[in-house]
Amino acid sequence: MAFSSNDGGGKPMAAINVVPLVDVMLVLLIIFMVTAPLMTHRVQVELPEATLDEVPEGGAAPPITIAVTEQGNVYVNDEQVSLAQLESVLSVEAQKTPQPPINIRGDRATRYRAIDEVVTIAQAQGMRKVGFVSTAEPN
Repeated sequence: MAFSSNDGGGKPMAAINVVPLVDVMLVLLIIFMVTAPLMTHRVQVELPEATLDEVPEGGAAPPITIAVTEQGNVYVNDEQVSLAQLESVLSVEAQKTPQPPINIRGDRATRYRAIDEVVTIAQAQGMRKVGFVSTAEPN
C-alpha cells in the first residue's frame, strides 16, 4: 500500500520515502562529477567564422543529377555527355550563386573508377556539394 501505519490505531502515516530520492540524487551527482571535466577544453583554439552564401529570393538552386551507367556513359540531367562536356558544364554551374548541389547516381554494376572520375571532375571545377543517391535496403 501507499501508506503504512506505525501505531496500531489504523491512522495512515503521511511521510515521503526519501531513500529513492537520495539514490537518484547520488546518481546525478556522480554523472555530473564525471562529465564536468570533459566539458572544459585544455587546448584553446580560435575557430574561424563561417561565411554563408546569401540565398536569393528564389531559394536554393535545383540539384544537378549525374547518372553513370554500367558501360561508363555519363548523363547530366538525362542528357548524355562526354567527360570533357561534363567538365565544361560543371565549370559553368560552379560559378552560380547559390551553387547547385550534385547528385550522382551510379548503376549497381558500375565500376568505381567511372564514378571516381566524375567526382574528381566535379571537385576540380569547384563544386562543393557532391552527394550520392542510392535506394534503401529492404527490411
